[in-house]
Amino acid sequence: MSAPENVRLRSRRPALRRWGYVLAALALAGLVVFALAQLNLPRIGQALITATPGWIALALLLMALSLVLRSASWHQTLRAALPDTPIRWAPVIRATMIGVMGSAVFPGRIGEPTRVLVLSRRLDGRTRRLAPVVAGTVFSQTLINLLALGVLLAVTFTSVPLLHGHVAGIAGALAVPLLVCVLVLLGPRLLVLGRRSRSPRIARAAHSIGRLLHLARRGLVVFARPRYGASAVALQLAAWALQWLACYSVLLALGLQSQAGLVAAAAILLAVNLSAVLPATPSNVGVFQAACLVVLAAYGVGAGQALAYGIILQAVEVLTALALGVPALLKEGLSWRDIRAGAGSVASSPEGESSAGEGAQ
Repeated sequence: MSAPENVRLRSRRPALRRWGYVLAALALAGLVVFALAQLNLPRIGQALITATPGWIALALLLMALSLVLRSASWHQTLRAALPDTPIRWAPVIRATMIGVMGSAVFPGRIGEPTRVLVLSRRLDGRTRRLAPVVAGTVFSQTLINLLALGVLLAVTFTSVPLLHGHVAGIAGALAVPLLVCVLVLLGPRLLVLGRRSRSPRIARAAHSIGRLLHLARRGLVVFARPRYGASAVALQLAAWALQWLACYSVLLALGLQSQAGLVAAAAILLAVNLSAVLPATPSNVGVFQAACLVVLAAYGVGAGQALAYGIILQAVEVLTALALGVPALLKEGLSWRDIRAGAGSVASSPEGESSAGEGAQ
């Protein structure tokens, strides 16, 4: 009797999961309706309709250029980590655009592992060997991004009243990526204890994880090679500067520059990126607008105009990601299903190939 009961339980789980999704969607829809009821919808619509198209077009162009610069920065990092592997810029651009689109469309920020997989399959050598090294180069860009966030924090800290007295909250948001950095940099040393464990399973797991971390650390070699490191950092920071200007262009489109200027644009860019550390919804919809609303409220901008700003800015980001990502996806011969499936395959890199971490240092 136990076998049929187990079959029935397993058959009920998908149905229960679907009902859970339906209830969660209804609850979210109810919250959205309630929130919109508290806002002045005509004011939001008026702000959206009267936004200056020219400034929005400029924001789209700046956002697109920033992604091109990010791909150039990544290309320099890859050349440093894989000096013996020919790496053309075109596949790097396509992988970057597909990754950005994946993060913009799907929940869970799957864009990072997706771009690792897309590029790894285009390089000479076994994808399963190259993927951890390519992932390490993505991690090196994360370190540069933390530097950019630090610059934005320094710009906005003394100017945005909202940040005063909230240092602990900001530090908590930054702690997640910083903790990941520490684990990658110090992980191999910490895993020595695991290798000495009396449990064979723990020892094998520690050995495999340590080997993958060793490969990932190879991606950080760019910081030890000034020829590539300086250009990688400069290009990545320039990409952030263009995004900053894109945020300001949207302020100009809504005529908010008299209330919120370049410093406010920096605060918004900082806030939306911190809110995306642990994404709660696809494309971070809702949370993104809330971050914009909170920051602009500190500058005296009304809720209606602030929400309109958040809607337009996120539309600029998503439209740019789709406009550049879809052609790249078609060029690579991939589908949406491949993007979703590819995110998990990078995490399951091989446990074999112990020689992969040797050489090419």
